[in-house]
Amino acid sequence: MFPRCMRVRDEKRNHGTHGRHGMNGPQPALKRWVSVPNAGCMPGKRGTFSFLRSVLSVSSVVPVFLFMLLAASAAGAATLHRGVGPEPDSLDIHTAQSLSALNVLRDLHEGLLTLDAEAELIPGVAKSWSVSDDGRVWVFELDESARWSDGERIVADDFVAGWRRALDPATASPTAALFDVVENAHELRTGEVEADQLGIEALGPGRLEVRLNRPLSWFGELLTHPVTYPWPGEGSARFSGAFVLAGQVPGSRLELEPNEHYRAAGQVELDGVIWHVIEQPNVELARYRAGQLHVTETIPPGRIDWLRERFGDELRISPYLGSFFLAFNLKREPFADAPKLRRALSLAIDRDIITERVLGSGEIPAWGLVPPGMPGWPEGREPPLPAGERLAEAERLYRQAGYGEDRPLKVELRFNTSLTHRRMAAAIAAMWKLHLGVQTRLVNEEWKVFIANRRQGRITEVFRGGWIADWRDAVNFLQLFESDSTGNYTFFDDAIFDGLMRRAERQRADGRLKTLRQAERRLLDEQVIVPLYYYVSRHLVDPRVRGFENNPMDIHLSRWLSLL
Repeated sequence: MFPRCMRVRDEKRNHGTHGRHGMNGPQPALKRWVSVPNAGCMPGKRGTFSFLRSVLSVSSVVPVFLFMLLAASAAGAATLHRGVGPEPDSLDIHTAQSLSALNVLRDLHEGLLTLDAEAELIPGVAKSWSVSDDGRVWVFELDESARWSDGERIVADDFVAGWRRALDPATASPTAALFDVVENAHELRTGEVEADQLGIEALGPGRLEVRLNRPLSWFGELLTHPVTYPWPGEGSARFSGAFVLAGQVPGSRLELEPNEHYRAAGQVELDGVIWHVIEQPNVELARYRAGQLHVTETIPPGRIDWLRERFGDELRISPYLGSFFLAFNLKREPFADAPKLRRALSLAIDRDIITERVLGSGEIPAWGLVPPGMPGWPEGREPPLPAGERLAEAERLYRQAGYGEDRPLKVELRFNTSLTHRRMAAAIAAMWKLHLGVQTRLVNEEWKVFIANRRQGRITEVFRGGWIADWRDAVNFLQLFESDSTGNYTFFDDAIFDGLMRRAERQRADGRLKTLRQAERRLLDEQVIVPLYYYVSRHLVDPRVRGFENNPMDIHLSRWLSLL
């Protein structure tokens, strides 16, 4: 199934930089795999037969070598090969933001709570926890068996250090706003208070207290996000999860081995996991068909019928709490102070064509940011106008914004490398040209370049965006657009929106949901983004894989997976 040459480990010390390895500083003894020419390649390689002939010519060692070959084959079968998508942007728990990075980090590290195969909450480093009567104070009892990969115990101070580092403005964590529910977290990340005022305290090596601004029923789900994990220390290559990073080839793969000191090491059935960096879905499909992958990260767009016919139950499509949208850079022309122009571009896009003809995998056309299926949220949003009226309104707003045949809008639409993104961008550009006369330049960028440009906001105009739920609450989507959010790449700065988000923090139940819906309405009325569709998860899964359960978070920890 997995043709490859026998390899040996090169234990040379790797003094990589953060940008190369996603860690901080030198990385001790990361293993590199080195191919050994003619050393037992699997059938199909020229070295195989010459090697076997040399072995078989010495009859006395035949049983030994055959045993070694069979043992190596069996060991290889217990290594899971997964597609990860684009190169992870970082393996630092506080600076990583790409989905590919978060998926790998969930294998390498573990937080106070974690998720089972169906993405339901279960104990992690914390074996138990209690919540005060007013719902604002959470106390966690840590599992004495929770260890770093070097055997040292994970203690409460590791969480305190991690949370303080995540909220340090110098860290510039793109996900620091997730902590805003914690007492003084917002003030710490904006430089208004000192770190010792953050609402987290070690009550002892095995006891941790967290104080919140208000009661939060979903706080436990937040604790499964990598940014909340214990901090291994500056420059450390320690890991708290089920696996350790054994090797990395930038642009190719990340190689994981079981963590022998993991608190639940006995539950891990795999001998290893290799996450393959593959940006193009068609390339990933080809590698799956060639038997080089057990699980794909996605599937190519527009091929759902062929895939279903060819692969049957191997094709997994499931509802997914995520939204895909276009976003505008509001601090640059032509979109600063131009809500009519932004709305015209939104109305000129036919979401049905995008979901049915360009994607064709069951995606749902979107007219809002927060996806259906979110607790307490409407199941679907109707378009603001009937189809026949949308184009007329788009043309009217376009002219009011000062554009027309004699002065067409010229705009750049940026997206990261992906066949799906390119097809969709081309379709959108064609719609804008047909209905409004807009001249669109498509700009395709490698992932790390794309996120750097998006973060800096110096050259972006319109760019593709998306968000996958970190936990099941609408605020997880909306807080991205608060004026002081480190993930606000639109640079939306609106006192009304910010005020609604602050009000929601002080409310409970129905009142809070009503306020959050008002905040979303404000975001959409200002047309900060152009919602396009709600995600579905799409994977090909080899029939021999066990433990892969469809779930709305589309999180599949390798610790729950095994191979027949």
